[in-house]
Amino acid sequence: MLIPRFVVWIFAVGMMVLSAGAVFAQDYPNKVIRIVATGAGSFPDVVARLIAQALTGSLGQRVIVENRGITAPELVAKAPPDGYTLLVYTSVVWLLPFLQENVVWDPVRDFSPVTLAASSPSIIVVHPSLPVKSVNELIALAKARPGELNYSSSSIGSATHLAPELFKAMADVNIVRINYKGAGPALAALLSGEVHLMFPSAGGATPHIKSGRLRALAVASLEPSALAPGLPTLAATGLSGFEAATLVGMFAPAKTPATLIHRLNQESVQALQRAEVKERISGGGGEVVASSPEEFAAKIKSEMVKWGKVIKDAGIHPE
Repeated sequence: MLIPRFVVWIFAVGMMVLSAGAVFAQDYPNKVIRIVATGAGSFPDVVARLIAQALTGSLGQRVIVENRGITAPELVAKAPPDGYTLLVYTSVVWLLPFLQENVVWDPVRDFSPVTLAASSPSIIVVHPSLPVKSVNELIALAKARPGELNYSSSSIGSATHLAPELFKAMADVNIVRINYKGAGPALAALLSGEVHLMFPSAGGATPHIKSGRLRALAVASLEPSALAPGLPTLAATGLSGFEAATLVGMFAPAKTPATLIHRLNQESVQALQRAEVKERISGGGGEVVASSPEEFAAKIKSEMVKWGKVIKDAGIHPE
């Protein structure tokens, strides 16, 4: 049976593309790789710099970190899909379109997930003056005093905002949000007794829990966390499935060849599994995750569904 000429042509073109991609991957990298991240000193920036340092050694090419704040996702979304411009960022990448109008990137269309790198679970903490020592006692107090208890948070859509909104929905309580210009001022307000409770990250809360200036009630990871030894999970207190964390992942621009995504994933996961990298991330209040690109893509999809519903149900409107 004769094979139609156009079928032969399509097969030949496909083999040429695959061959070109393989050669490109073998030649990679032959120049400096740039990881674009958020503000200097932040948890994602620390993760980015640890990955960059490890990759510089394993790839044999310099990997630098460039701090570009909220403009980082847009910059990477518009970069050539050649593996030389990468993004290490938080869930802002996939949640900001729910929270702001005219966001210039699409989290699914414009990025290729490489790996979910690290996670920092939220911890529910209260000021010691609040007469509660467990999540169930807090829920009971909030139900007895609807609208009287408040929580501090930073920007709209941050983990310190969305985690307590999920708590409100799942516990069916009415607590009031008090907004501050950042996680630092929000935490300071709780430390001073200006507000009653907060859902900071493990890294931000742990020193104050140890000093006794804050009382921790539970950690918002699905399983008990080494970052919060002795604390029950919110899921175990009766809020089944409750999970809230600051997630940090690595992305490449969309249409980056699959061979490069696979190479970057392998190298990054190996970097994240190094003992010294795990220790540094743990010291900053985080846990190494190190996933496959497919696992990271699935996590993004589930996070968008989950938090999209929280945002909608809480009446949080785009600014």
